[in-house]
Order: sequence, then structure tokens, then C-alpha cells
Amino acid sequence: MTRPQNTLAGAFFGLGAFGLYSCYDISVKFLGGGYSAFQIIFFAGLAALPLVMLFAIIDKDQGSLRPNQPRLLALRVAIVAFNGIIGPYAFANLPLAQCYAIFFTMPIFITLLAVPMLGEKIDLVRGTAVILGLVGVIIALDPGTTAFKIAHLAAIAGSASGALNYVLLRKTGGSERTVVLMIYPMLAQQIILCLILPFVYRPMPFADLAVTALMGVTLVGGSILIIAAYRAARAIVVAPMQFSQVIWGSIMGAILFHEKMSAATAVGTALIIASGLVIVTRPEKSR
Repeated sequence: MTRPQNTLAGAFFGLGAFGLYSCYDISVKFLGGGYSAFQIIFFAGLAALPLVMLFAIIDKDQGSLRPNQPRLLALRVAIVAFNGIIGPYAFANLPLAQCYAIFFTMPIFITLLAVPMLGEKIDLVRGTAVILGLVGVIIALDPGTTAFKIAHLAAIAGSASGALNYVLLRKTGGSERTVVLMIYPMLAQQIILCLILPFVYRPMPFADLAVTALMGVTLVGGSILIIAAYRAARAIVVAPMQFSQVIWGSIMGAILFHEKMSAATAVGTALIIASGLVIVTRPEKSR
């Protein structure tokens, strides 16, 4: 059964979700100079878990915590746990502008994955836009002046795994409770981080712990909104709302970290955004 579409609602939910995710990313960058990214996201997840439990109690959706599509949910759990670790690592070790430039390829990956997984089609215009977006990534990274780091590879892996997560979310979101979609990936991520924490732990003062608590709030809020967005609209409508993060990344990168976006990064980012917008606004042919 096809779910009804509400493109405008999906876009607004996505815009709100990516705004909250920007706050999360910036907090990782803010604390990343003194702590391992793994420690930061462990305590953020620890703060988020009680909020998810509270949401489970007040959630009006009928049903238990048993998933209706356990295999697909298990795949999402593995992907989200991986993405939740690798993504913050990239943000902690790269300039915000570069990190966002790479993560803006997510709509491109979503478009490619939507073909085999959601039965969508890529026409010549969208295919060209995908290629231009990848060219934009190369320009944004400016290989001639930027040394390639493990963090760059982490960002690329994070973008690809994030795209796969959102496609699976679109595929399973209509049959699973919101709390089911949230709690299992979060628990899996916390278990993995708990194993890593003894090797990277450094004592944190109350002020820094408070920042991780706020991160937990933004993580839960963003997760609720992004699930609502992908339930309301198609993947290629919601994904480009991520481009709004370039505004937050540029402003906060300049204010908090004294980062400046290079001309190559600006041109490459603009090309990536343009390709994403072409992918989204391209009219669908009747099938």
C-alpha cells in the first residue's frame, strides 16, 4: 500500500531535523579538541536514552517494541551504529565546511540507492546531476592544497552509510513505531562505544557534560523529526534539506573555530547543492 505524500510537511520536518543535527555536529567539534569523539558521543547517547524511554511511554502509537521487519531493522541498527560513530569522528577532525561539503553528497547516494531499493529511476538529467555532484566534491576538497586524511574517508563513509540508513527508513518507516526505529540503533551504538570508552576516557567537568546532555536532546529531537519527514515525503525530497547546514556550518565555523571557507570549497559546495536541487526538482514521469 502506498503511503500518502505530504511534500511540504516532509521538507519542513527535514529542515528542522537537520537544524538540530547541525547543533549536534557543532557541539562535537566544540568538544573535540579536548576529548575523543567516541567519548563525546557516548555521553550524548547516555543523555538521550532516558528521553527515548520517556517518548516510548507517552507515544500514542499502538504496539510493542518488537519490530515488524526484524531483518531490515537489524541492517539499519548496524548502519546507524556505524554512522553514529564515524560521522562525529569526521566532524571532530575536519573543518566544518569541508565536512559538510562531503556530507552534502548524501542526496546523490540516496538517488543511486533508491534505484535498486525503492524502485525509482534515474533519467539522463538526474544522472548528469549525480556526476556533477561528485565533481563538486573533488573541487571542494581541493586535492592540490588539502592533504587527504582518514577523517576525509570517514566523512565519505558516513555520507554513504547515512544515505543507506535514510533509504531503509523510507522503506520501513510506515510499518514500525517511531520508538522502535530510534531505540535499537541507539542501544547498539552505546554498547559499541562502551567497549571503546575505557581506552579513550578523560575526566569531564560539569560544563562539558552539560554540553553532551544538550547534544542528547538535539539528537532525540532530530531523530523524531527525520522519521516524520521520511514518512511524509519521498527520500529525494527530504534529503536536500541537509543543504541548510552549510549556513550553520559557515557561521559557527567562523565564530567558534575561526575557520574560513576557501574559494575551492565554496565553488565545490555550490556545485554539490545545485546537483542535489536538480535531483529533487526534476519532474517525475508517470509510471
